[in-house]
Parts: sequence; structure tokens; C-alpha cells
Amino acid sequence: MLTEEVLYLPVTELSKRIQARALSPVDLTDGYLDRISKYAARFNAFATVTAELARSQAKQAEEEILAGKYRGPLHGIPYGVKDLAATRGIPTTWGAKPHADQVFDFDATVVVKLREAGAVLLGKLSMVELAGGLGYHFANASLQGPGRNPWDPGRWTGGSSSGPGAAVAAGLVAFAIGSETWGSIVCPSSFCGVSGLRPTYGRVSRHGAMALSWTMDKLGPMCRSASDCRLVLSAISGPDPNDPTASVGPTLRASSSGTPASEFKLGYFPQDFSKNGDKEVDVAVRAAVEELKAAGMKIQEIKLPEGPWEEAAGAVVQCEAASSFEPLFRSGRVKELTEPKAAYAAEVADALTGRDYIKALRIRSVLLGKINKVFEDVDAIVSPGIQYFSTPIDIDLNKALPGSDPVGGIGNLAGLPAACVPCGFGSLGLPAGMVVMGPAYGEETVLRIAEIYQERTRWTERHPKIA
Repeated sequence: MLTEEVLYLPVTELSKRIQARALSPVDLTDGYLDRISKYAARFNAFATVTAELARSQAKQAEEEILAGKYRGPLHGIPYGVKDLAATRGIPTTWGAKPHADQVFDFDATVVVKLREAGAVLLGKLSMVELAGGLGYHFANASLQGPGRNPWDPGRWTGGSSSGPGAAVAAGLVAFAIGSETWGSIVCPSSFCGVSGLRPTYGRVSRHGAMALSWTMDKLGPMCRSASDCRLVLSAISGPDPNDPTASVGPTLRASSSGTPASEFKLGYFPQDFSKNGDKEVDVAVRAAVEELKAAGMKIQEIKLPEGPWEEAAGAVVQCEAASSFEPLFRSGRVKELTEPKAAYAAEVADALTGRDYIKALRIRSVLLGKINKVFEDVDAIVSPGIQYFSTPIDIDLNKALPGSDPVGGIGNLAGLPAACVPCGFGSLGLPAGMVVMGPAYGEETVLRIAEIYQERTRWTERHPKIA
């Protein structure tokens, strides 16, 4: 039986051992499946465990590697995917009761690409119902129950990628695939103390993934480290004939560019913690900024360009979500959702006219120009991931997490990449996260900055004691 320390190793280390035949993909898969059987239910991390499929894929990977047919750094690596990505013959519930029995006869492109890379699918990971597309006030808005944080099961994982956050933090998978429309990778990465990457809009094909907002949805990795995010993103990114929004873009290297810290100029956006937020998060992020400065990076405080970022982003999401989930409203099954106010989401969206939607899109183009000018002076922007630590599981989220999210509003409206990495812990033992956001297709930059930070700190080596 593999030790817990092995199951918490980053993908970069697991892949080295597998390639050197010092670690068996079958043993690694069995180790994760055993851990899943013990702990997954405690955190409501999985919607479906695909044990038989995982063992079959692990056996195939082991046979190929022994035969000298090594596919690359994800060959034989077990993972989980958020339950909004289609998987042939396996339930894809979208975290929502109306879709509890939903089964597709094809795989999402991201699942296909990971299978081609030799990765092993352990199962479908829980999520907030409909990825929060119709709103939610409590953590229990999920078919699988509230996402419970491995650092403290009485607290929330964050959402809507609750399962990926819990599964990576609890050592149930080597990595996970989450999604973000607005905060759904950054929030659980910050709350659960894992490294997450929101890619540039269009960097990863969304074919086969639930549509919430056609112009803002992104799929991305949630891992132990920024280097792991790089490996996974290099495998899943690229054009797809089944998704016209999937862009060619510049190729992302699977290994770090090695750019020295001294070549980076960063803009630090210090959010206001005087009214909202946990001040210990502010302390942790400021200490992380000082660490980047000590590494040799040039850092200056900046202000974000003025504009109705969050208002425009909110209008786009509301309008597009109302369209995406229209069948639920027509059938009346929207009333089956856990969130009682979801039934009124269509009425809220109807209050926004077509003129409002077009205006929001026009505002987006203006604000894109403004944020692009910021990146003429800095390579990336650093800020808190979330201004709060993980919240208690039974609290009203609107009351527990007041305040604005300007960096998230800008980043998601403009489709910009961002890495969220752990940067410290508060007095209650809960992790805090720092975000590094770059210009479109700036994944190489944000990941390299995050890698430098993680090379100088040890936050990624800490994991919760859950046995």
C-alpha cells in the first residue's frame, strides 16, 4: 500500500517515478481508489467514482510503459474531472437534481485529450448545481451536498468547482479539471490551498462541457503546484473542430521557460480590507508580494482602470445563463434545484433587455482596451485570490462574503489567465491564496511567476491531516 506522502506528491514527481518504472500506475491508482473509499464521502468530493474504468486505464498505461511506449508526463497519472464534462456512459449530473440521470454517448474534448495523454480517470467530481449559473446562497446547493473543506469539514470548499478543490486538497486525485465563469477555479483553489489555473478564454476546448456563459466559460487544471498546472494545460489546450471558440494561440511549453525573476515587472493591486475581508489574508498576500520582490521582481502598486467591470460581467452572465438553462424554466424543473431562488432567475434576466446585453458587450470591448494598456507597463498583476478564508458550511454566502471582486470581474470579462496559489495560513489553520493575472495567452508568464514563488516557499508541501 502506498503511503500518504506518495499520494500527495506533485504530478511532476509522480511522472518521473512512473517513467523510471519506480512507481506502478496500477499501484498508484489503487492507492487513490482506497483513499477515495475512505474519505471522499466526508467531503462530498465525488459525484461518481469510476473504479473499474480507472483500473482498466491504469493497467493499459502500465503495459504500454513497460513496453517502452511512454506517452508523456501524464501517462498513468490518476485524475478527476468536474461533473459538467461529458463522459461516455457515465452520469454527468451538472450537480443538479433535474440532471441526476443524465448520460451522454460521447466524451468532452478535455476528457479525450487526457485519455490520449494516458491519464487515468478516477471519477466525476462534485460541483455546485449548474456551476452556480442560476445563483446560490448556501453551500448545500449541490446534488452531492455541500463541498466540505479538507482543512476543516465544517467549512466550505468554495465553488463552483467544489469537488476538484476538495479532491486535490485531500489527496484523492493527483490533479483535477475544474471550470470558471467567474471565480469557480480561483475561489476553491484559495479556500482549499491548492494551485489552480484559469486559462485564457478559448485556450481549452469546451466541447462536451455544460454551457453556462458562452462568452465567459473556461476549463482549467487544479493541482498541487503551478508546474503541475503547466503540465496539464499543455495536454488539454489547443484548437478543436468541435468548438469554434477554441483558439490556436501560442503553444504552451510543458516545462518551465526558466525566465529569471529579475525580468518580471509586476503590478500589485492591494484590495481594501478595511471594510470587508479577513485581515490575515491581507497579511499573507503582502508577505507573498515581498517574497516576489526579494526574488528580484520589480513591483509597483497599481490602480485598476475605472469602469463597470463587475456590472458588465454580471449582465453577460445573467443573460447567457438564462438562455443556456431555458429548458429548465420551460419544463418547470428549475423548481427541483436546491437553491429556492433559482426559480426566479429567468425573471431577473428578463429585466435585462437585449439592449442591455449589447451595451454590456460594447462596454467589454472598451474595458479590454483599458486593461491591455495596463499590461503595457507590467507583465502581470498580483492580488488576493479571495479576500476571505473558507466560510462556515451553513452560513448565507451573500452575508459571509460581502464586497466586490474587481480583479475577478476584469479577468473573467476580458478572458484573461490567472494562477491562484497558496501563500500562507491564518490563525485557524485555513489557507489563503494569491492570484497572478496576466494578459491574454500570458499563461507562460503567470505560471513562471507562480513557479518562482513556489520554489522559494513551502506552502505546497502542507496538506490537511484527515486520517
